Amino acid sequence: MSSFSPLEIGPLRSAMSFTLHTWHATQVWQGRPASEEKKRIMGLVGFLGLISRVARGAALDDPYSDFWIIRLQEKLQGSKAELAQIREQLEPLMSRLPAEISLGENLSIQPVTLPLVVRSRLGFLAVYLLIDYDSIVRQLLLAHRTALIDRRTMERWISASGQVFRSLFGLARQYRFSGATRADFIVGNAVAREAEERFGELPADVLEGTRRSEFAPRIILPRSDGEVRQGVAEEAGGWG
Repeated sequence: MSSFSPLEIGPLRSAMSFTLHTWHATQVWQGRPASEEKKRIMGLVGFLGLISRVARGAALDDPYSDFWIIRLQEKLQGSKAELAQIREQLEPLMSRLPAEISLGENLSIQPVTLPLVVRSRLGFLAVYLLIDYDSIVRQLLLAHRTALIDRRTMERWISASGQVFRSLFGLARQYRFSGATRADFIVGNAVAREAEERFGELPADVLEGTRRSEFAPRIILPRSDGEVRQGVAEEAGGWG
């Protein structure tokens, strides 16, 4: 009599990549490493890594990390609305072209195609934002090349679009792992008191876990409290 052996199947994976057509978008993607003369500038690559750390903290029931996911989601949604507003203001530009002129899409003859590794759903919102930015810059460059706007106007709009990312990254850089869990707040121990002293009071619904982002990860109850705290602190770059 043969014994039944369940079939084992691995997780699904999909190879992903995306294409950028402007120097401006590639700079936002890469950022700038620190040097003796210049400070480091966060790029989208660094932002995606930071979001992964925030999600890791939220999965371990850190209410402050949960609140950060809410804040970052709201910021990403607001950033998307800002770019949409800029695009809406630019659309009438192309209508100034004579009807006899037909323009194709403004694409690079040598675009950059990059592998896309995103470990959080919130990260995809940031990637979509970069693709929108790349499209807006392409439209502005085309409008300038066809004499629909002058250089100063083009540069002003490009800067306004890029400010969306500077503001987003500036917010994200403020994140710190608290080292506390909701269980700490229930018993009111020293860890909870220290976290509240350092990071402030949380909204009650966030602390209770009744309000979480739709992009928040599933909470994983810790096996060893001290081990988990130390592991996440190291992954998040320390306590401060």
